[in-house]
Amino acid sequence: MSTGVELAVAIPQTSVDGTIDRGRVREFLGRADRLGFHSAWVVEQIIGRIPSLEPVEVLTYAAALTERLRLGSAVLLTALRSPVHLAKSLATLDHLSGGRLIVGVGLGGNSKIYPAFGLAAEGRAARFAEGIRLMKRLWTEPRVSEAGRFWTLDNAAMEPKPLQKPHPPIWFGAHHPDALRRAVELGDGFMGAGSISTAEFVDEVQRLRGFLAEAGRDPARFAVGKRVYIAMDRDRDRAGRRLAEWFGAFYGRPELAAQVAVWGDVPACLAGLAAVVSGGARLLLLNPVFDDIEHLERFATELAPKL
Repeated sequence: MSTGVELAVAIPQTSVDGTIDRGRVREFLGRADRLGFHSAWVVEQIIGRIPSLEPVEVLTYAAALTERLRLGSAVLLTALRSPVHLAKSLATLDHLSGGRLIVGVGLGGNSKIYPAFGLAAEGRAARFAEGIRLMKRLWTEPRVSEAGRFWTLDNAAMEPKPLQKPHPPIWFGAHHPDALRRAVELGDGFMGAGSISTAEFVDEVQRLRGFLAEAGRDPARFAVGKRVYIAMDRDRDRAGRRLAEWFGAFYGRPELAAQVAVWGDVPACLAGLAAVVSGGARLLLLNPVFDDIEHLERFATELAPKL
C-alpha cells in the first residue's frame, strides 16, 4: 500500500460493551501487517469507565503477532510511571519487535488522577521532563549518575540498550505552548490528539513549526501525525450515533464526536482526512471505534488509493 501520506491504525484495545475479544485483536493485527499499513498504535487509559487494555502489554502482544508494522503509543503518560522501569520495558519491547517501536509520550490533561498513583500533581511537568531525559540517558550511556529533583541514580547501568540507535523515536502529544517547546527540545515527532478538531491541530502545528525554527531544527526531519477518529458508513446518522456512544464511554462527552471525528461515506471521509493532511499531518492514525476489521479493509481499498 503506497500513498502520499503514511497510514497508521489504532489497535482495538477498548470496548463499549465491556468485552475484549483477543481473537479480534489478533486478526486485526495480522491483517494490518499484511495490508501494508505503516504502524499500529495504542492509547493509555489506566483509570476510566470503559474497558481499556494496558498499552505496553498490548504492544508486546502486537510485536509477537506482526513482522513489519511499526508499533507506537499515543501516548504513554510517563509522569505517572517510573522512568527506570519504563526505560527497561521499552528497551525490551524494542528488541522483541525487531526495532519497530515508536515511543509516544505525553503529560495528560487530568491532574486529578495523580494521587491514585501515589503522586502529587504539583510539579508534574518538571517530573515529566526529567523522566524523559533520564530514559534517554539510560538508553544511550554506559552508566548514569543523576541527582535530580525526582530521581537519584549512582553509576547505574541498564542493558541491553534499545535495538534502535540512539534510541526509539520519541513522539510527543502536546497542546500548551510550553509542552510544544518540550516536544521540540526532547522529541523526534508530534502526534496530534484525536480529541481535538482539525482546526485546533492546524494551530498546534503552526506553533510547533515556529518553535522548530527557533531551535534551528529542520521541520522535514520532525515527524507530524494526528489520530483521527473515523467511521465509514453511507448512513451518516447511524455512524454519528455510534461514534457518540463511544465518545460518551471513553471521554464522558458524546458531543465531542461531532466536533473532532470524520464520518460518512467515502467522499466525506476523504475530504475530512485531506483537511488534516493539508494542516500538516504526514501520518494519519486512523481510529475506528466499531467494526474494526471491516474498517481496516476499507481503509486499504477505498481510502489509501485516493489519498
